[in-house]
Amino acid sequence: MINADPAELAKFGDLAHRWWDPNSEFKPLHEINPLRLGWINSALPLRGKRVLDVGCGGGLLSEGMAALGAEVTGIDLSEKPLGVARLHLLESGHKVDYRKIAVEELADEMPGSFDAVTCMEMLEHVPNPSSTITACARLVKPGGTVFFSTLNRNPKSYLFAIIGAEYVLQMLPKGTHDYAKFIKPSELSRWAKMGNLEPAEVIGMSYNPLTKEYSLGRDTSVNYLMRAVRNA
Repeated sequence: MINADPAELAKFGDLAHRWWDPNSEFKPLHEINPLRLGWINSALPLRGKRVLDVGCGGGLLSEGMAALGAEVTGIDLSEKPLGVARLHLLESGHKVDYRKIAVEELADEMPGSFDAVTCMEMLEHVPNPSSTITACARLVKPGGTVFFSTLNRNPKSYLFAIIGAEYVLQMLPKGTHDYAKFIKPSELSRWAKMGNLEPAEVIGMSYNPLTKEYSLGRDTSVNYLMRAVRNA
């Protein structure tokens, strides 16, 4: 069984042609991408590093890391976003190796092959996030770094990420997220440790509806990011 929800793959596939439009449904991704890139690159300078982007979609983060000098492989199970990602390389001139393959399958094929693995805004969309986390851990070298980002599960995150973002501010299409699939930091930490990863940092990402800006900080109540290091 592939660890993917066909409805989720279809949902993002239907929107794939709008992935690189900064005013489309993917506007929030365009706005947070510099924050994600800066955080990753400050923790592990990307130049010369071999990096895997799990759930790469249309390639926003993958291309950003390639632009900073990383050797990037991007994987996804949705064909249409991968097609968009490959086409965009013709425009940008960056180099990314995009593959349609499950992370668990790639972990069997290429264990311990990457200096870093990123898995951003994906865990809340798969049936078994623990399986994804363990596969990410297997793919990174001992001492290598895995970067996650996801949504916390509590009343505030339901209010902000679903009611606020999808219905009130209409920043995201209705039905983008399923609250039941949100992940508490304690759960992510436990799954990371089960996969032989040691959580090293948890940081929050917040949105200010007045300034319409995102920022990183201590508030992990809605969106948060985790950096974990694979044990030797």
